[in-house]
Amino acid sequence: MIRRLRSLVPVLFILCVPLLLGGWTIVAVGAQTQSAQAAGPLPGNPTTGQQLFTSGTCVSCHGANLEGGIGPALNPISHLGNTGNPLDPTYLVNTITNGLSGVGGYAASMPAKGGDTSLTSQDINDLAAFIIQQNQTGTVTLSPVDLARSDVFWVTTTLFVLILITYLLSKYNMRWIARRAEVRRQRNRRQP
Repeated sequence: MIRRLRSLVPVLFILCVPLLLGGWTIVAVGAQTQSAQAAGPLPGNPTTGQQLFTSGTCVSCHGANLEGGIGPALNPISHLGNTGNPLDPTYLVNTITNGLSGVGGYAASMPAKGGDTSLTSQDINDLAAFIIQQNQTGTVTLSPVDLARSDVFWVTTTLFVLILITYLLSKYNMRWIARRAEVRRQRNRRQP
């Protein structure tokens, strides 16, 4: 009985650890962030917004691919202020219109309309639509949260495979050792 329990402990350990890690991975990968979801329809034309972004002062601070630089990255967009969803069109339009000061460790402040006083309210709506669309299509790198989830998934998968290989190799080695011992016993019986 005790011998049987001893042999079950490693098997239970081999099965439980991957199951726990797998469950943790499923929870981590399945969780959704609000930052990946826009609050409603696009407020303007994203194509016009892209033209405004690349031809105006936006690109000098936020980078050609919205990767950041002097100003914060806009794809993936981070929480730039006190908002639950930084992709909310109202929040983006308000931020572009009124500017924002010292956010996310950036000492530079964004002036109202990015310093371009010729921007109309439709231009601002188009810029917000462009930023939202770029974040929804995921044309740039993974956000830190998504990267962490991906890491957790692949580390868990790798651990599971390594544990399975180790288990299979140990079973094979034990059979090989038992066969070698049996061959030795038979040899010893034949010799007087």
